[in-house]
Amino acid sequence: MNAQQAGDLAGTQTTVGDSVARRGNGLSQWLGRTMLRLMGWTVQGPIADVAKMVMIGAPHTSNMDGVLAIATLTAYRLRAGTMIKDTAFKGVMGPILRWFGAIPINRRAAGGVVGASVGAFRDNDKLILLIAPEGTRSNAEEWKRGFHLIAASAGVPILPAAIDYVRKRITFGAPVYTTDNYESDLARILDFYRLYGSPRHPERASAPICRVLGLPFKASAERTAA
Repeated sequence: MNAQQAGDLAGTQTTVGDSVARRGNGLSQWLGRTMLRLMGWTVQGPIADVAKMVMIGAPHTSNMDGVLAIATLTAYRLRAGTMIKDTAFKGVMGPILRWFGAIPINRRAAGGVVGASVGAFRDNDKLILLIAPEGTRSNAEEWKRGFHLIAASAGVPILPAAIDYVRKRITFGAPVYTTDNYESDLARILDFYRLYGSPRHPERASAPICRVLGLPFKASAERTAA
């Protein structure tokens, strides 16, 4: 994905490819779209016709990001899963978490989170694995590489989704297929966020986001001391 390709997404309609993992019905879709409309948010950019993907969301600086993610996923009937410790699936919570798309992860197993995630892709015909690459809402100095390693190991693309609090807009980007060069892949991904990302709390933005958006970065320790 280059700047020209990313820039072409402005104002485009959000369509969902036939191969994409879906769930929900007309009622849940209406509820999701109503939530977005009441909050004044819009969505743009087509969702690629890919059966398996790692979807990343950024910039992540607020719990509100999660509310917007739920509303958007519901509005477009996307069945996206997040990684949760397998111990949380005991008893009645198991079926509930699975319905919401949660994926049980045994951190003690060989391969850890990456191995379990790759296994989930292997065991499912369709899967959207949702990851916040910053790993925290506050001042990450680097993005965690797990999202890239999972995508590369599973042989699936990374689909970036950007939150823009200035324009109150969520944008889905084109899929990024990984190479052996993490830094090059990350640069392509960040180029998309340079065009479409804007954090709710700029003072909490991660260093990579600050670099591409021209924002000052202050590490967590500096914020605490200030």
